Amino acid sequence: MNATLKPAGVALMLDNLTAAELMAPNPISITATANVQEALMLLTDKNFSAAPVIDDSGRPVGVISRSDLLVHDREQGVKVGAASEYFFDNDVALGARIAQAGFQVESVDRTIVEDIMTPAVFSVRPDTPASVVVSEMIGLHVHRLFVTDHDGTLIGVISTMDLLKKLRPAK
Repeated sequence: MNATLKPAGVALMLDNLTAAELMAPNPISITATANVQEALMLLTDKNFSAAPVIDDSGRPVGVISRSDLLVHDREQGVKVGAASEYFFDNDVALGARIAQAGFQVESVDRTIVEDIMTPAVFSVRPDTPASVVVSEMIGLHVHRLFVTDHDGTLIGVISTMDLLKKLRPAK
């Protein structure tokens, strides 16, 4: 069964597009000082597989992915704190009553995004030709490239899905 939308032999092209024409502008990003819970919420709420991590000046410094969060979670393991971590010694009995009532004390992960992100940023300029964008993604084995302006500020992101959406039959 042929699952392609076009008859076999029809070439698909990106024409003479540039990174600026391929990118999704103004990407949602997260700061390097955000905690892992914020990163998890961002990725799951927006249904992203990854997001750029930026510094205070808006420059990309890394990427946080669902994989980064999963690896971090696996390495953390389950840690149960002692009662004195959550209650004063004379409040231990109160803590026991709270637990019996069905409440739980959550162990807050204080790890920040910067500690678990992938610190590599693969980027192109807005005028980069589509052919170079594709070559870079293939050569680097990445699913996205960031687009930065002449100051290095993040202005867009190009994902493999963005490339696929722009493919057109050759003329």
